[in-house]
Amino acid sequence: MTFHGTQMRQTALTMLRNGAKNADVARRLAVPLGTVSYWKHVDRVKRGEPVSVRASLLCPLCDKRPLDRPAYAYLLGLYLGDGHISHYAGHRVLSFIVTLDDAWPGIQTEAEYAMRAVFPHNATCRVRAKGAHNIKVYFKHLPCLFPQHRPGKKHQRKIVLAEWQQQVVDESPWPFIRGLIHSDGCRIINWTEKTIDGERKRYEYARYFFSNASADILGLFTASLDSVGVEWRPSNQSRAVQNISVAKRNSVALMDQHIGPKY
Repeated sequence: MTFHGTQMRQTALTMLRNGAKNADVARRLAVPLGTVSYWKHVDRVKRGEPVSVRASLLCPLCDKRPLDRPAYAYLLGLYLGDGHISHYAGHRVLSFIVTLDDAWPGIQTEAEYAMRAVFPHNATCRVRAKGAHNIKVYFKHLPCLFPQHRPGKKHQRKIVLAEWQQQVVDESPWPFIRGLIHSDGCRIINWTEKTIDGERKRYEYARYFFSNASADILGLFTASLDSVGVEWRPSNQSRAVQNISVAKRNSVALMDQHIGPKY
């Protein structure tokens, strides 16, 4: 996931104010279309220009609104790990919430960026929780985008991707893997000592772990790893929460290229 600075945003807004189309700006600046749409929407609100209320209601499935598919793949990974959909009393629409630890503020920002790309016409917010923040957006059609939403905990019910979701994951496996690692995974440094020519030396090596209690979610994770050529193995099979380990040097290097440590 790429962040776009103030200068990039201002350049896009200048082009939009001069009449350029969203798609043309996105193509020229190599910025996701959903991000450009969000920038334009916020800019028009700040300038007091009329904004279509209907735009915030459009659904990528029901209304064929364009969907930022890589951002959605990342958000889907976050949802399967630390996300949920709620309908609080007094609220007219459902809320999509991802709870992320304050130890990783960069991931919180990346999650909010992905939400803005997927929901370009809906405002996002952060709500403080104990040691964490809930990254939140309200949208009427959340069950369309996340059909896995059902009563009960994810690991106690069947989790299967819809055909269109699987196509998105197949197109963008790395954002999906990244979302899963950023929610229920980690990158750690292991170490060992070896005696070579009478000298004791310490060696460090990186490993990735993904932990989840749902066999279905673990299966989605490992299937995506297989699709990008990452070797993995299960561990701690006797526990309720299962772990997937990526430890081979070439596979760790591939994961580092696309994911890296939490931040």
